[in-house]
Amino acid sequence: MSEDNGGWVELREPDLDIEEPSGPQPVVAVVGRPNVGKSTLVNRIIGRRQAVVEDVPGVTRDRVPYDAQWTGRAFTVVDTGGWEPDAKDRAAAIAAQAETAVATADVVVFVVDAMVGSTDVDEAAVKMLRRSAKPVILVANKTDNTAIEMEATSLWSLGLGEPYPVSALHGRGSGELLDAIMEALPEAPKIIENRPRGPRRVALVGRPNVGKSSLLNRFSGEERAVVDAVAGTTVDPVDSLVEIGGDVWQLVDTAGLRKRVGKASGTEYYASLRTASAIEAAEVAVVLLDASEPISEQDQRILSMVTEAGRALVIAFNKWDLVDADRRYYLDKEIDRELRRIPWAIRLNLSAQTGRAVDKLAPALRKALASWETRVPTAQLNQWLTALVQATPHPVRGGRAPKILFATQAGVAPPRFVLFTTAPLDAGYQRFVERKLREEFGFEGSPVEISVRPRKKLGPGGRGKAHG
Repeated sequence: MSEDNGGWVELREPDLDIEEPSGPQPVVAVVGRPNVGKSTLVNRIIGRRQAVVEDVPGVTRDRVPYDAQWTGRAFTVVDTGGWEPDAKDRAAAIAAQAETAVATADVVVFVVDAMVGSTDVDEAAVKMLRRSAKPVILVANKTDNTAIEMEATSLWSLGLGEPYPVSALHGRGSGELLDAIMEALPEAPKIIENRPRGPRRVALVGRPNVGKSSLLNRFSGEERAVVDAVAGTTVDPVDSLVEIGGDVWQLVDTAGLRKRVGKASGTEYYASLRTASAIEAAEVAVVLLDASEPISEQDQRILSMVTEAGRALVIAFNKWDLVDADRRYYLDKEIDRELRRIPWAIRLNLSAQTGRAVDKLAPALRKALASWETRVPTAQLNQWLTALVQATPHPVRGGRAPKILFATQAGVAPPRFVLFTTAPLDAGYQRFVERKLREEFGFEGSPVEISVRPRKKLGPGGRGKAHG
């Protein structure tokens, strides 16, 4: 059912007994001039606040796809930036993204501000939509009450048929709109639970203007994301299926992070939240650093976000075509100093602009993911650990040395190990065990978590217990 009185759309349970038709999901493109509420409507359709929304025009810049479902049918809804007929510079690139979304869609949802009515830009957009020859559903957004709904009837003049009065913010009319979209769409795949795992999820992260969107465009073979010399062009995470090294990967281009989430404001705050969510949803992160500039505190903070999330990691030094011999010398020093806490990260030197060494990314991603999912058999782990402890026992502290009794791997993605001991281990010895573990079993490109569970001392008539 749907809620039209202010609640988010509640999606109906899918019919799990129907086989899924072959072919891709149908696509719905949401277009309109700037600041008519397209991203708010997209959030309403997908049933969650995911597209970045702010009460200023130009927040959405790329075409951003989201998975959606209604009445048991799956489809893709694409959010777009504001379309304007005579746009220039970055605005022209944003408009081109919107036109590409229209060209690749099965149905177009054209959003108009009901409180403003039809404008010259809206009429120009109608001409563009007619040239596309795609089915168009006209939405009179911001219809928050009956009085505005009466005003919205004037939008018949656009020649696109009956306008659907909707309040994307409050949910009014959203169910009727979704029913109309379902009627206009071609046959959609039914939603199947527990389907085989799809392409591996890769988050492209880094501070502003390090070339994340350029790298995405390089792999997708098209202007998938708006690229501008001005930092901060990407706001929403841009999700694309691209082929790299013979495999299909799901790449997410994220907003460049300038500040800590808690210190950001407005668009930057919500973009930071989306980036953090993209990292959490990814399996491996490619952190892009500008090789032509010193490694910054913000670069360090982004690397910490990835490692704290427990994701596999590839560090790509981009803009290598701008690096001379002097810069290479200082960069080597910076890597030794600034990245010494993550020596296990896979490092690449590439150029998204020229294509230099981008073919090395796929092998690096595969290696990092293989490490991330490695499981060491318990018998092999303890045989190795016994030999290690005999060769290098724990230092004596207070006349006694803690002993490692047993070890097990508690999980993967990332690999997590538990050491059962007679007493807490020194932090230095625990790091030593991790270093030797990596030397023996690899784990290149993946964090490794080691926890220690000292055995409790025996009480009167009781048995010793481990605690974490």
